[in-house]
Amino acid sequence: MKKIPNLIILSVITLLLIIGCTNNNSPNPGNNSQNQILSIYNWSTYINPEILKEFEQKYNIKIKYDTFESNDDLYAKLKPGNPGYDVIFPSDYMVTIMAKEGLLEPLNREKITNIKNIEPKFLNPPFDPGNQYSLPYQWGTMGLGYNIKATGGEINSWQAVFDKKYEGRVALVDELRTMLGGVLIYLGYDPNTTNPEEINKAKDYIIEHRDTIAAFAPDTGQLLLDQGEVDIAVEWSGDIFQVMEENPDIRYTIPKEGSVIWVDTVAIAKNSPHKDTAEQFINFLFEPEISAKVSNFIKYGTPNKVAIEKGLINEKELKNPSLYPPTEVFNKLTYIKDVGEATRIYDEAWTEVKIGVGK
Repeated sequence: MKKIPNLIILSVITLLLIIGCTNNNSPNPGNNSQNQILSIYNWSTYINPEILKEFEQKYNIKIKYDTFESNDDLYAKLKPGNPGYDVIFPSDYMVTIMAKEGLLEPLNREKITNIKNIEPKFLNPPFDPGNQYSLPYQWGTMGLGYNIKATGGEINSWQAVFDKKYEGRVALVDELRTMLGGVLIYLGYDPNTTNPEEINKAKDYIIEHRDTIAAFAPDTGQLLLDQGEVDIAVEWSGDIFQVMEENPDIRYTIPKEGSVIWVDTVAIAKNSPHKDTAEQFINFLFEPEISAKVSNFIKYGTPNKVAIEKGLINEKELKNPSLYPPTEVFNKLTYIKDVGEATRIYDEAWTEVKIGVGK
């Protein structure tokens, strides 16, 4: 779900090649022991390859590493039957869907002792009560990226997205639940409402303010912003942070009314061939030093409180309130949940938005 700064993509690819992780070729396990291999399916460029190498060396285990680009890709790969994966990384709402459909193995928490290092506010989430099937891997928010020279100053509200002064200069993220969720929050509603009237009010509000909308960006709003095509982009936090590294005029803010929080999790695929090794790897991920290596490398929030307490997270990121928001801001963040049959209402509303806006 989350994009990684362009500057590190080449190093990721190089390091993955060095440690022998491939997308299509099966690894040589070295002997006939099943415990000598672990098959991982993760978002592309979403880990520090050095920790894969470290795990292989520490436990004498060979990693087969494949990648996907969306939750839909992950679901489609696992739905017909697990082709052999052990550790997978579904996003929050996808955990709910996959758990309901029997696509995940329950976690044996006795073998994942490093769960004690996880910040309590990331445990027992609404999408997986009791963390039966998943644990938080990385997290971030949906918010507003903007060019401070173009806006003439800081902005901090969803209202800016619909302000006539930015006519034709705003990109909305082309993600229906998240975008409609943000507008629902702005209008004072629950972003997971199943009330058709409220969903349609959000739809109508976007259409009524269509003159500000330049594009619906499929996770590329940060590029439009960086290239000067728009002044404001509703986007995922990490997508904006990647262009902030090179463009001093770009800013990111979590709207004061509240916004959507996302959590990408780590889980075990149903019928994992190496469940014990998978739990060993998950426990390894939550060692403070390992969690810090991941977050410092890919620039997203770590849920590992001990990594933070020990000062292992880069100070620049840790002091960024848009990456690690204060309590009062964090409490205004909401997870997108599976809304069951109401999904159809959201789908229909979004279709009408796209037609009504005409972009």
